[in-house]
Amino acid sequence: MDPATGLPHIYQHNVSEQEVEEILEWPGEERSGYNGARVAIGQTLNGRYLRVIYLQENPDSDFVITAYALRGKPLGRISHQVMR
Repeated sequence: MDPATGLPHIYQHNVSEQEVEEILEWPGEERSGYNGARVAIGQTLNGRYLRVIYLQENPDSDFVITAYALRGKPLGRISHQVMR
């Protein structure tokens, strides 16, 4: 939650909860991040490429830290296996 707005932080990046769920359900790439976080990268059903950073609290629950669209150079670095 963003302390200033009380809304999920992903909203600041114009990312919906549905898009985050799509990436976490079908990540094209997933890896370890910093301090125990996980990073999932993938393409939403609408075609946007997102990076989702989250903590896996238990097998049935994830805590999303942030999510944002990939554009420019970061998008160009994605391997083709991320595409749906």
